[in-house]
Amino acid sequence: MGYQSLAACVNDLEKHGHLVRIREEVDPYLEMAAIHLRVYEKQGPALLFENIRGSRFPAVSNLFGTLERSRFMFRDTLPRVEQLVGLRSDPASALKKPFQLPATAFTALTALPLRQRAFKNAFSKTTISALPQIVNWPMDGGPFITMPQVYTEDVDRPGILHANLGMYRIQLAGNDYQQDKEIGLHYQIHRGIGVHQSRANAKGQPLKVSIFVGGPPSHPLAAVMPLPEGLSEMTFAGALGNRRFRYFYDDEGFCISADADFVITGTVCPGENKPEGPFGDHLGYYSLTHPFPLMKVHNVYHRKDAIWSFTVVGRPPQEDTSFGALIHEIAGSALPREIHGLKEVNAVDAAGVHPLLFAIGSERYTPYLSERRPQEILTIANHILGKNQLSLAKYLFIAAQEDNEQLHTHDLSAFLQHVLTRMDFRRDLHFHTRTTIDTLDYSGDGLNSGSKVVFAAAGEPKRQLSAVVPAGLKLPEAFGKVKTAIPGVMVIQAPAYHDAAAAANEISQLNAAADPELLKEIALIVICDDADFTANNVNNLVWVTFTRSNPAADIHGIGAFIKDKHWGCTGPVIIDARKKPHHAPELIRVPEVEQRVDRLGRAGASLYGII
Repeated sequence: MGYQSLAACVNDLEKHGHLVRIREEVDPYLEMAAIHLRVYEKQGPALLFENIRGSRFPAVSNLFGTLERSRFMFRDTLPRVEQLVGLRSDPASALKKPFQLPATAFTALTALPLRQRAFKNAFSKTTISALPQIVNWPMDGGPFITMPQVYTEDVDRPGILHANLGMYRIQLAGNDYQQDKEIGLHYQIHRGIGVHQSRANAKGQPLKVSIFVGGPPSHPLAAVMPLPEGLSEMTFAGALGNRRFRYFYDDEGFCISADADFVITGTVCPGENKPEGPFGDHLGYYSLTHPFPLMKVHNVYHRKDAIWSFTVVGRPPQEDTSFGALIHEIAGSALPREIHGLKEVNAVDAAGVHPLLFAIGSERYTPYLSERRPQEILTIANHILGKNQLSLAKYLFIAAQEDNEQLHTHDLSAFLQHVLTRMDFRRDLHFHTRTTIDTLDYSGDGLNSGSKVVFAAAGEPKRQLSAVVPAGLKLPEAFGKVKTAIPGVMVIQAPAYHDAAAAANEISQLNAAADPELLKEIALIVICDDADFTANNVNNLVWVTFTRSNPAADIHGIGAFIKDKHWGCTGPVIIDARKKPHHAPELIRVPEVEQRVDRLGRAGASLYGII
């Protein structure tokens, strides 16, 4: 469906029952986010907020809240776009060989960005403070743009076909920012915008930045899409939206998306940073305040009937979960084509995506050995941990496809049990210490600093896994409730974490009390603050275990040893997944705000029958 604007998309969704209007006045401070979260939990419709306190602009959220709705928005273009993205080795071949790939070539040719200065007349000017000042979580440092498209060009290769369009959060106010004059950009240096900033810095030039909000839904999707080399985000947006990406340059030389609802232009000067954050993020915790690039605002443009677009992130699943499902559906799993021997990889959403990866690969190196063991899959694991966003992962569980052809990575419980059944804990854990992890992950010992570990499994089962706590198990006095979360995984409630020395003493006591015979059907012990919560379901298990631990510091084991600088253990692996003093706070909803949201679900209110 070729939407010309966000308003056209909103109208189409409403016409087909995919969107509801919220007529009541809503507060952008916490209330709009709470409404969004409640509706998303019910897998409800997209939301158009018509009456936002403090702003004359309406706002829309939850556009991508269900995969069904996302498919509906792109119902006319998905097959052709999937073919275009499938040309990963040389997407430009669609242009070079139009008679061999007619449908794809037509898509690519008609998707090329269209520059036309006449679009300029569609925009008026406003200010940052006139925009909806949406604050999602109580500890947030201020209002943020949560569905932006951040556009930058390469100073060495200017022009739209070499530009980058990415989704990096933007802080509009708060902290030390001068109102209406300064905003904050949060991004990781390896992203496209980081490369552009480095090149501009090297020349001593300010980096020009344009932030687009709204526009056809193909535009924000293009901003997060992992595209093959040679295919620009703007071309992809045109192909997916069945409408060329229209743009022009304003009088100051900033690129303006002609179909965007809002455009903020500004510059980032070398070395100019200010504190940004905190921000309630997608791991389910706050990312804290750190210095990030400062953008000096030049202009704020808006269309005549502009609609602000936003989302809310928090502990998965959230709208970005559905976003990810659509991306996977369009692109498929590209990595198996890029990493030889890799069959499948899953960045586990329930664990916050980046902390935990599950993968399946081929294990063909040892057909002549009496016992099959991980070899080829270790090579594959190193490839995975060196690949783009996957390099941010902390935990990688990888299994050999040959051991179970029906195994897949999206059944979390079954996959964990498969790996834990087959691992030799003396041999099959491989650590990467003092390395980089996700900026948003505070389980390590500093910003971007932590460790990684690979759990590898190949060969015949080495143990059975028990679904019950071993009879006769005795624990040191300090430890409390014990439960099994899934077969082979036991969670133990422990005192609040104090420091590393106290934790080492507690683990030592646990080791001393352990009876290897009683624990022979337990493969993993998770030390936690709340055993009931952690063991309640597999999503809780992976969220607690892998977001609250730093592998090198928090992995222990019964009968642990070091041989030839390799760490292993003879009994179950222990992961200390308690909250640590250096961890970021988790996201907690505000009861008073939730009570205000309740009014919208009463008879006659906008969300009656939905929440």
